[in-house]
Amino acid sequence: MKKPILLTLLLSFSLSLFAQIDVLNESKSDFDNRMKWFTDAKYGMFIHFGLYSQLAGEWKGKNYDGYAEWIEANADIPSQVYAMLTATFNPVNFDADFIAKTAKEAGMKYIVITTKHHEGFCLWDSKYTTFDVASTPFKGRDILAELSTACKKYGLRFGTYYSIIDWHHPSQERNIDYSKNQMRWSNIRMKSGKKAEYIAYMKNQIKELIENYDTDIIWFDGDWVYWWDMASGEDLYRYIRKLKPSIIINNRVAKRSIFKKDFGTPEQEHLSKVVDYNWEACYTMNNSWGFKKSDTDWKDAVTVYNKLEEINSNGGNLLLNIGPKGDGSVPEESVKILLEVGKKLKR
Repeated sequence: MKKPILLTLLLSFSLSLFAQIDVLNESKSDFDNRMKWFTDAKYGMFIHFGLYSQLAGEWKGKNYDGYAEWIEANADIPSQVYAMLTATFNPVNFDADFIAKTAKEAGMKYIVITTKHHEGFCLWDSKYTTFDVASTPFKGRDILAELSTACKKYGLRFGTYYSIIDWHHPSQERNIDYSKNQMRWSNIRMKSGKKAEYIAYMKNQIKELIENYDTDIIWFDGDWVYWWDMASGEDLYRYIRKLKPSIIINNRVAKRSIFKKDFGTPEQEHLSKVVDYNWEACYTMNNSWGFKKSDTDWKDAVTVYNKLEEINSNGGNLLLNIGPKGDGSVPEESVKILLEVGKKLKR
């Protein structure tokens, strides 16, 4: 009985010691060791998938400009009306093994999927909301577990995207100070006295993602809203690192223009020179992140390959997006481009 007690005491001491260390000021060697797999990876897959995927950029017969995953904002759909899309969410053709295998053949080393985008819908069965996959006809399947398992099978790292803003959560409301729909939703207002409640909600859900799916990256977005400040971001960063010290977190956990840990995130553009921090450029393969039926403006394999080479030569990673259709299947054009790039990399 002595060994387990000793091990328990040692573990408790180690966690206590870690809790006293300010993870924002870890040594360069510790930071470099934690980031090594990421800096060696060079190339990853982004997956934008949610309720919006089944709309494919259209609402009530009208095609809306802009990103497909922003259709709730662009079409100014009331959140309770939008929530009714859970009744038809049933992506039976989502094939995690095929996606991970394709990423592997494409030369990618990690995958990041939108577990909760701005719409607030959760791709897993969360204890903290009913606005999740368990409230849809798709209940019973866990595509995050399937994808995490598939990533391990093919030697890929698994990452989870989580939006700081949440168009469905009762703590937030459209900002009527703006006249345009997109601005009303992108600058969503935090209701008075509700921020602490929402932060607790976020922390609980992020803990679920780490404990249930062993995520290697937490990829935040939505840091631009006025009520999300540096102090809130740094507090969230510390909380996550204590849950899993080895985890990697993008800079949008705080204010991206100032905060650069653990890596910068230029979007639809990339740096043209080497800088003194890690970074990853995320790009779409056409013009939308989420699946959009009308968007057929695909980048060819040569364009993607050249972009990857340029990004890598300047010290960055490329996170290239696919947007599965509402039924979960990946557009054939995306697969074709990925595999052609993979062949070029093998040469």
